[in-house]
Amino acid sequence: MRGSKTDLPKTVDVEELTIWETDWGEMHVNITVCHRRLDITPLLKGLPDNKCQCPHWGMILKGRKVVRYGDHEEVLNGGDAYYMTPGHTTVTDAGTEWVEISPRDKLKATNEAVARNLAAIDMGH
Repeated sequence: MRGSKTDLPKTVDVEELTIWETDWGEMHVNITVCHRRLDITPLLKGLPDNKCQCPHWGMILKGRKVVRYGDHEEVLNGGDAYYMTPGHTTVTDAGTEWVEISPRDKLKATNEAVARNLAAIDMGH
């Protein structure tokens, strides 16, 4: 299987980011471009420790992402391959692009929390 921005479905296209994504078997793949600095911490509220509990494997194509765990941070730069263990949050610089692969079932809980938190933010405006 293969995918690119030209043939994967574009599922999110908002001011903050654009995401092209699909499921390949039990794994979920996404290509993401971050247009503005994005701290996802508020979107993870309600998950254990208010952190993403899904592991992710990926590569930063360009830009910079800071991964925050309870006891340390990791800085990911363009060209870096990575593995994020469960229990993290991220802050991504504007202009960052990355490819990420995650177990579909574990990502579902994170995405449900993000959707609830986005709805609450939207209702608050």
